[in-house]
Amino acid sequence: MLSKHEIEKLERDGYLGLGQLLSTSELIAVNRRIDELISEEGENAGSELFDSKYIRHPKEAGADRLANLVNKGAVFDQFYTHPKVLAAIEAVLGSEYKLSSLNYRAAKPGLGLQKLHVDYGNTVPEGVYKVCNTIWLLDDFTENNGATRIVPGTHTLKTLPQDALYDPNLPHPNEIKIIAPAGSVFIFNSHVWHGGTTNHTQNYRRSIHSYFCTTDQPQQLDQRQYITEETRQRIGSQGQKILNVL
Repeated sequence: MLSKHEIEKLERDGYLGLGQLLSTSELIAVNRRIDELISEEGENAGSELFDSKYIRHPKEAGADRLANLVNKGAVFDQFYTHPKVLAAIEAVLGSEYKLSSLNYRAAKPGLGLQKLHVDYGNTVPEGVYKVCNTIWLLDDFTENNGATRIVPGTHTLKTLPQDALYDPNLPHPNEIKIIAPAGSVFIFNSHVWHGGTTNHTQNYRRSIHSYFCTTDQPQQLDQRQYITEETRQRIGSQGQKILNVL
């Protein structure tokens, strides 16, 4: 599913654009369901992630969140089962991986800045990566609306951004922003330095993250704890294997 050039770029830079994997009709359906969930869950939106007993995730004032999307509609199934996404995940993590969480993040107008960070607590031996993320663009990502920034190649460093940088909130001279149309998907090795930028527009900047880890790591959201029978039946054995709920 990935060309030799794509694999080489992912290994070198720590990120890769997979193109527009969502059609216009799929985008409309996903965003409609997101709007419904935001309305239904209100102040409790994202509570599964914030209250996880396995990996606590601090509530983010600068962005709206939703969590546990695996169990909130068939429209989200493709976000962790798409063959090209799984091929990219396997290129980073190897064949023994599982979905850690499937969450929504929308940078609020005037907010959304994150410090440069990695999604793992320690540096790792070269090539022995533990976590990998995909970001699905539900809106166009532009220079000014809070696009994710990445510092290419930093997944290979033996230091973490909070230890190497004077202020991880500041722009990095080597950072790039993910600029692409809605429906696009990017994979990034989660050991690469990355973070959200400030949304300087009047509209929310929306995305979904399907976050994967190796099978020896705890899931950000314990899928066994949350999976419903309806979801289990819908996704079949392949989906259950990815969720680690077989």
